[in-house]
Amino acid sequence: MIEAWVVLVTGLVMAVGGPAAGVAAGTAVDASLRQERADRHRVPAVLKEDAPVAQPAADGSTTGLVRAIVRWTGPDGTVHTGTARVHEGSKAGTATEIWTDGRGSMVQRPPTPEQIATRAVLAGTSAAAGVGAVSLAGRGVARWRLDRARTQEWGRAWAEVGPRWSRHIR
Repeated sequence: MIEAWVVLVTGLVMAVGGPAAGVAAGTAVDASLRQERADRHRVPAVLKEDAPVAQPAADGSTTGLVRAIVRWTGPDGTVHTGTARVHEGSKAGTATEIWTDGRGSMVQRPPTPEQIATRAVLAGTSAAAGVGAVSLAGRGVARWRLDRARTQEWGRAWAEVGPRWSRHIR
């Protein structure tokens, strides 16, 4: 009877808890990444030095982008400098764009709407799978404990019946 209840509860947790956890995780990741995207802004910057020529990779290919020092003005009027990826061979004074946060600090490009959706789906799927895995592990532990109790009970019963049964076999 206990095992039947364990199976029922496991099924309910997987059927209701898994999707609920998936939706909650996906929604949280989606909201967080959308907020990150809203907080980042493209601002104009100027190269302070000539950009070097890109070194080809082992297969001979290049991305055409290299790191060079750029200068930009923050929202409070403060001038900042930092290293950004720019087109190779660009000359000092060339205009480019970088991404900054609300304080004017340089940050990475925000995720695209497609990347946000992909990450949210992945987080939701992982959360749902995690609930399923934990539920099945809990069911396995419960079955192991029940099997162990049954084995001990059978052992006690055999200890009582075994000697009487073996007398009749001889």
